[in-house]
Amino acid sequence: MTPVTAILVLASVLGLPTADPPSPDSDPHAWHPPGPALAGGHVLPHLTVVAPGASVDSEAGIGALVPWADRLWMIGYVSHKRGRGLGLYEVRDDLSWRLHPESVTGTYANRLVHWRSKQAVIGPHVIAEDGTVRTIEPLVSHRLAATANHLSDPDKVYMLTMEGPLFEVDLETLETTLLCDLVEELDWDRGAYKHFKAAHTAQGRLVVANNTHEDPEDQGRRFGGRLAEWDGTGPWTILERNAFIEVSGKTHLGSGSYYGNTIYAVGWDDASVILRVLHDGKWTRYLLPFGGHSWCHTWNTEWMRIREVETERYLMDAFGIFYDLPALIYGGHLRGLKPISTHVRIVPDMVSWRGMLVLGGNQTDRASGQPQSGPWFGSVDDLFSFGRPSGWGGPWRHDAVTAFEPSDPFLMLGFQRKGLHVVRDGDDDALAGGLMVTIEIDPLGDGTWVSAGMLEIPWGERAGFHSFPEGFSAHWVRLTSHSDAVLSAQFFYD
Repeated sequence: MTPVTAILVLASVLGLPTADPPSPDSDPHAWHPPGPALAGGHVLPHLTVVAPGASVDSEAGIGALVPWADRLWMIGYVSHKRGRGLGLYEVRDDLSWRLHPESVTGTYANRLVHWRSKQAVIGPHVIAEDGTVRTIEPLVSHRLAATANHLSDPDKVYMLTMEGPLFEVDLETLETTLLCDLVEELDWDRGAYKHFKAAHTAQGRLVVANNTHEDPEDQGRRFGGRLAEWDGTGPWTILERNAFIEVSGKTHLGSGSYYGNTIYAVGWDDASVILRVLHDGKWTRYLLPFGGHSWCHTWNTEWMRIREVETERYLMDAFGIFYDLPALIYGGHLRGLKPISTHVRIVPDMVSWRGMLVLGGNQTDRASGQPQSGPWFGSVDDLFSFGRPSGWGGPWRHDAVTAFEPSDPFLMLGFQRKGLHVVRDGDDDALAGGLMVTIEIDPLGDGTWVSAGMLEIPWGERAGFHSFPEGFSAHWVRLTSHSDAVLSAQFFYD
């Protein structure tokens, strides 16, 4: 019996009523009683965030979740701030809920627990430890993507908007100050869509992500995506001009190099998913497979996150694959990153509450009818039943590869069957002579690379294939070409 099922059985024993849809004349902020039994064991229909009537002609998603003040708080979002009737939802442990009276409708997917002031920030709202809600009025009209701790003033936080303005907010007075416009700071490509999605503070820097990736980016004609950092005083530093969707990590394990307060950043290009890791002031770069191609667009990412869902246990959702992600890095090397399952659910946020894992959602937009989305309730281990890990990706896709320069490491751990395709571009002259590619693996996950064979493309041939033995695995795999060439290299995992 799942925790949610147990709660509903108790509700049935106690004779609690089921929830009826509110009438148009009812109080929109009235408490809704607990609902009927779960559909499929994990969904509570009465907790679905529904756009009232035809008031929202875009989406009705659940953008962020936070357990606070003896409640579960959910923030709804519409696209481009169009609509009404959605906002801040308050859920009690008996699964009764209401739309909070302080609620406003907007496009919000940010949350942070600020322990110094003992307040939770979700959307434009600040919630005290007793459940009192205040609203940061100057930010109501902004599409809020992220909230992060301040670099120099512990009583303040940063608030990042999707369009690029970055604000700081005093959480006592709610005074709000515009610090900068990141479109101006980050050498913006003309015509690129503004779609900032994440921010995180650690190791003396604020890191932000913008996920612009459309046809010009896919074809290499424009680079609108950004991963950038700032020390709070000097100019911004652009780390990558690829689309990035998430920045997250631990914030309270200590400030010295022993712990490092690791930062993770997730993005992608047309070849693979990108995982950047900052430890002890140094960035490293890893590559991961795509679990699906449906996420690979500016609008379609919504909002893949890295969250601590069990104490010091991180869950990462990246392009259709859930991962068990270590919270700590040792010796500057990431090991133990393991896929849990492949899925198709949009998960804007995830959190543990009352012993349950709760996933946000964005299930139905205007294309299917009345926009609505429901949270999913279960346990972390339920995720293993979603679907066996599978995917594809690699270090090169029509890339000019330099001889004897190893590629970035690509994840190998946790997938059952594995194959590698290498394809070279060019005319017949470019195909003259054979091409050798060395395959190396890191079995220990500590940067110790050993040869795992060669892939040969014979003279006059364009492609080669390598099949790994059943059960063959390692933490990471990388490739090295023996010749300068324009190559594509993609791993396929099943």
